[in-house]
Amino acid sequence: MTASRAHRRGPSPSPQHVAGALPMTHHGLARTTVPAHPSRAADVRGMVAEHLTRLRLPSECLDDAVLATDELFANAVRHGSPDPRDTITVTLEHIGHELRVTVADRSSALPRPRDTGGAEESGRGLAIVAALSEDWGVAPPDPGTMGKKVWFTLAALRGMP
Repeated sequence: MTASRAHRRGPSPSPQHVAGALPMTHHGLARTTVPAHPSRAADVRGMVAEHLTRLRLPSECLDDAVLATDELFANAVRHGSPDPRDTITVTLEHIGHELRVTVADRSSALPRPRDTGGAEESGRGLAIVAALSEDWGVAPPDPGTMGKKVWFTLAALRGMP
């Protein structure tokens, strides 16, 4: 994985859509929809950590997934949710050796990676996601909804003996 790798834009596989976090019977899939407010970031990080802990993924994968999800959630709150009543949906899919995390918001504005200098306090979120993930990109919203889905993938078995 290199930091200079270009990200891919285009449709990503779309999981079955279910409201709220899925029960344990859907072992590799979890989803939550939360208000688009910065105060919900801890809830999102907790959901990701709890779900991936149950899946017994390596701690490196868990830490990278939590941090990258947090960055995408922060971007969705800041840039993708103009209305305080908006919601953001976070979906985790563990399929085979891959973990895919998708963050959906109601804005159709595409994320733009920025080339930040050393002095800026923000603008590094997508660079962090690119550095932590195998791939990331943007997909259209689910049928009948507006906005976009920003996703990243991690090799779920990375770091395992």
